Amino acid sequence: MPPTDSHRAAGLGRRLAAMTYDWLLLGGTLFVLTLTLIVVRGGHAIAPGTRWFELLLLAASFLFFAWFWTHGGQTLGMRAWKIRVERLDGGPLRWRDAAARFASAATLLFPPGLGLLWALVDSDRRCWHDRLSCTRVVLRAC
Repeated sequence: MPPTDSHRAAGLGRRLAAMTYDWLLLGGTLFVLTLTLIVVRGGHAIAPGTRWFELLLLAASFLFFAWFWTHGGQTLGMRAWKIRVERLDGGPLRWRDAAARFASAATLLFPPGLGLLWALVDSDRRCWHDRLSCTRVVLRAC
C-alpha cells in the first residue's frame, strides 16, 4: 500500500525552495536583531569575532527554526511549499527533537551539500540531519 500524502517524503526540490525562503527570513531576523543591538549600544558596531554576539546569532537561529518546528512542524518556507517536519512516528517535534535536528544540520556543511544530496540516493528521501535527528520531512496533508 503506497504512503498517504501525509506521510509521503518531500522531494529535495521542495526542501531546497523552502530552505531558500527560510534563509531569507532568518537573514532579515538576524539583521533586525543586529540593528537593535547597535542602536542599544549607542551606534557602536560589534567587533568581528565577538564571541557573545556569535553565540547570540546562533541562539536566535535555533529559536527561529525550533519555534516553528515545535509549533505546527512548519517554518514559513515549509508552509509555502506544503511540507512539514515530524518525528518518525508521525508525531510533532518536541524541543529536544528540534535541538537534535538543528545541531545535526551542521552535517550539511561538511562536505558542502553532501548531507542534502544524500536525499537523492536515500530510500526514504531523508538527508543526513533527518537520519541523525530521527525526523523526516513529508508533504503536508491539505
